Amino acid sequence: MTVQGLQGSTVLASDLDRTLIYSPSALQLPGTDEQAPTLVSVEVIEGRPHSFMTLTTALRLAALSRQSVFVPTTTRTIAQFRRIGFVGITHGWAITSNGGNILRQGVPDRDWNAAAHAGIAGTGASLAEVKDELKHRSDPAWMLKRRTGDDLFCYAVVDIAQLPTGFIDDWRAWCDERGWRVSVQGRKIYAIPGSLSKENALAEVKQRAGASTVLASGDGALDAGFLAAATAGLRPPHGELAAVGWTHPTVAVTEHAGVLAADDITAWFADRVGLDLGDLDPDALAAAVAVS
Repeated sequence: MTVQGLQGSTVLASDLDRTLIYSPSALQLPGTDEQAPTLVSVEVIEGRPHSFMTLTTALRLAALSRQSVFVPTTTRTIAQFRRIGFVGITHGWAITSNGGNILRQGVPDRDWNAAAHAGIAGTGASLAEVKDELKHRSDPAWMLKRRTGDDLFCYAVVDIAQLPTGFIDDWRAWCDERGWRVSVQGRKIYAIPGSLSKENALAEVKQRAGASTVLASGDGALDAGFLAAATAGLRPPHGELAAVGWTHPTVAVTEHAGVLAADDITAWFADRVGLDLGDLDPDALAAAVAVS
């Protein structure tokens, strides 16, 4: 039974990378190797594990998703999102492409995507213009890749150590003047249309799911909007928001950084919806794998 009868009417919206799932370089494991938590591989790229969550987080999310509406809310493209293995974790809804796509049972909503494209058309600069400008500013000495995300935005993968001083500030200023936003997430520098936001997509999912409450978590600048719009939010003490000291009256900060922040987040979710964590059995994950 959930607090104040919220069962079935609470959306748990969370960013993924560096919030719930972590690459090896982002784990920030404290203590000795022997004290490290058990990790579950949730993404494999070219035959190698690429992203992880703790077993504790996986078990809690599996339990939470059975009684609340868990909504992964990510800037990942649809293809990148589909690489993630949500073993035993139910997600009837998902938001990808920084709000440009809403997935229902894994199927993109074409009308929502069409509306997202229409919104971009009125943003200012077109995607083609932004891509051309990014190409013009590129140098192979530090620009490793340039990519387009679901024909909605673009991003660059860079060598941070070789990135020229002032590039990000200059690029952000150019984009700001043309109605686009810049977000730096690890080695990726995103350029996102101002009309494209996770909070708009989340408001739509909340309405369609018939939810009255939204609990949210995220670490990046692109998460600030939906964190502030939620009933309550939680962010890790790492990431873009932490770097700029971002705060909001309804958004708290986890005790731990790195992958253990996800344990804090799922414990917070559970507390807010009244889920008893004492009943979780580690064997449940193995059972979920067997039937998935």
